[in-house]
Amino acid sequence: MTDGELEDAARLAGVPDEFQRLWTPHRMAYIAAGPEVLREQCPFCAAPEKSDADGLIVARGRTAYVLLNLFPYNSGHLLVCPYRHIATYDQASPEEVAEIGELTQIGMRVLREVAGCDGFNLGMNQGAVAGAGVDAHLHQHIVPRWATDANFFPIIAKTKALPQLLGEVRESVASAWPRA
Repeated sequence: MTDGELEDAARLAGVPDEFQRLWTPHRMAYIAAGPEVLREQCPFCAAPEKSDADGLIVARGRTAYVLLNLFPYNSGHLLVCPYRHIATYDQASPEEVAEIGELTQIGMRVLREVAGCDGFNLGMNQGAVAGAGVDAHLHQHIVPRWATDANFFPIIAKTKALPQLLGEVRESVASAWPRA
């Protein structure tokens, strides 16, 4: 292929089909590690040991902290986690429950400010059978939603468009988080 020349996709290896490819090489580290990595090192226990930027942490509280989801449903998808390694909400102390709630409220306010979202999906998946990807460490999802985000990509193309890089989102949310 010469400069300025595009290769015809029909001549590439493989059989053409109706699927679009969304290349996400950052997920390879997660896939290659396999499920054993979650047994060896909990990502929600490891994150607070890292710098905020490396751990994708936007705010730290006394008993819980807030970080970006590494595999977000939408840009700005936050997780609120207790520092303590517990699996379910009923194992959380009253202090942890209160701070998870407070950090969730602040996270919603900050996302409205920096991302202009119109609503949220909030939730906790308790156990692998309930859909928890990391079922051994409690975490609350805060997924920002916009009136205009209901496009055809996820339904028809099985693709999610994320317009910002995680580092950019972390910086904007962390910068707007109120200081104690």
